[in-house]
Amino acid sequence: MSNGLILHCGAARVDRDTLRTIPTPDPTSSWRPVPHADVADLITGHALALGYQIENEQYGLNPTGTKLFGVLRFHPEGHPEHSRALGFRNSHDKTFALGLTVGLRVMVCDNLCFGGEQTLHRRHTSRIEIEALIPAAFAMLPARFLDLESKVERLKEHFLEEDEEKLLVVRAAERGGIPSGDILAVLKEFYAPRHEEFQPPNAWNLYNAFTETAKKYSPERADLCYRTLGSVFGLVQQAA
Repeated sequence: MSNGLILHCGAARVDRDTLRTIPTPDPTSSWRPVPHADVADLITGHALALGYQIENEQYGLNPTGTKLFGVLRFHPEGHPEHSRALGFRNSHDKTFALGLTVGLRVMVCDNLCFGGEQTLHRRHTSRIEIEALIPAAFAMLPARFLDLESKVERLKEHFLEEDEEKLLVVRAAERGGIPSGDILAVLKEFYAPRHEEFQPPNAWNLYNAFTETAKKYSPERADLCYRTLGSVFGLVQQAA
């Protein structure tokens, strides 16, 4: 899965300072929008306070400034082959709730595709408490990241028996994760990977054969692929 921000529907990349220039609509009795800058500042501030090493931060705004999309990537010590990622989005026009998603790979797209291995949403009601929501989200991050990394290690240790990889690829196609026409493309990538580190014939490298193939997909199609793969390879957890 792309471990970052995908903007292809009119949104533009911005820095965190730009978010402070975006006005926040006045609240009503039942709706309280959260300033974009507050979301970004609280998330990055809390990450740094907890000792997370922010490897990269990305932000995007739609043309009217009513929708924020963001991704933070953290460097996990001892795991150079992947990043821990936290995606988030916020709206000032009631389009979607304040959301946070975590995983080793996440997707945050301005076409509203949004997901990782676990996702939290909170509506912008008059009772929303972002100062409590973000610490609560971070409180579950260490255990969730460790759980994911443990599952990845098990996938690496699971060397596939003959034809087992074919069954997994067909299963992913049956569940709609990839078009049936890409079954051979995934298998070809698995048998002859373009990246040397993905050569051992284990389940983790089959997963990466899927994600390499999915790079050609539209964000909507890739989102469906990644969500299906999470289920097929046992990486997903039910949303809160």
